Amino acid sequence: MSSEGDRDLELPPISYVWRTPVRRPKRAKWEIPDPTDSRKLTPVMRAKLQRIVAKAPEVMVKITGKTKTVAHLKSHLEYITRNGELTAETETAAVMHGRQGLHDIQERWADDAELDGSRRRDGPLSHNIILSMPPGTDPVAVKDAVRAFAIETFGGEHDYVFVQHLDDEHPHVHLTVRSLGYDGRRLNPRKADLATWREQFAGELRLRGVEAEATPRRTRGKVRKAERGVVRVIRERGDMPRVERLSREEIVKESRGGKRSTRPWEAKTRERQAMIRKGYLQQAEELQVSHSAADRDLAAQVLQFVADMPELETKRDYLLKEFAKAIGKGGQPLPREDKERKKGPVR
Repeated sequence: MSSEGDRDLELPPISYVWRTPVRRPKRAKWEIPDPTDSRKLTPVMRAKLQRIVAKAPEVMVKITGKTKTVAHLKSHLEYITRNGELTAETETAAVMHGRQGLHDIQERWADDAELDGSRRRDGPLSHNIILSMPPGTDPVAVKDAVRAFAIETFGGEHDYVFVQHLDDEHPHVHLTVRSLGYDGRRLNPRKADLATWREQFAGELRLRGVEAEATPRRTRGKVRKAERGVVRVIRERGDMPRVERLSREEIVKESRGGKRSTRPWEAKTRERQAMIRKGYLQQAEELQVSHSAADRDLAAQVLQFVADMPELETKRDYLLKEFAKAIGKGGQPLPREDKERKKGPVR
């Protein structure tokens, strides 16, 4: 873990852009300053900057849920192995085939769960993680990277099993980790851990020849969160999520009243985005005065990256634009609002 003195060093402008809002237990390699001049780009920092401005594919590492009962655990293992049709691999490198292999995993984990008298009734038996890459990525490299990631992150500490799925355009692997560790402590991942896991997974992919990055959404100029799975399901069945319906109704009310209420977090989002873009521009300025042609070329790429950043648009900005567009066409501003009110809130 880094000392406070290390963190207080004046680092290159770009280092502050990449930092996450949560304090991580371990410093990332790109946070380690140059020993001779802390404001210089280290080779690791430079390589990361080059990947970002080249828009290298972003990895996804997501905790999809927890299992809290033996029955739930069995159901989950049946799902990720497609009832034993897909091969599973464990922390001991054992390859489990077919229904018998699935049965062996279920029996071992179920026995462990029943013998664990210290677990709370609602305590998780396992944490279910999915690691994914964009379409077109070599699935063999993805699986090999997940194997290496699991060994590095959980090896010697937790039981785990992983299965690759190839029935989706995004090559991905389901990794299920037993909550109880060998030392008796339970796995309790935080946001900082997820940030670290993403970087580790991206690093393993790069070692296998796959360009990959793991940056916070905001460092790429994006402020709107991706839609949650449950929201997509609600939308796919033709309904409107309750939160969105209420947001739309609020915007209609504000627009009719000629007044828009302020949101403190929106102001902070805009301020943060301004600082992020300023950090990129400051780094570009420092690269532009370099005697190295490669540095000046990288500066040009950074400037283009900033110019290509999406317009800052919050969820409310999006809904306001949608409202204005509907009014401009002479239609109903929110055609589904009355329909949703009749049906009642969808949760």
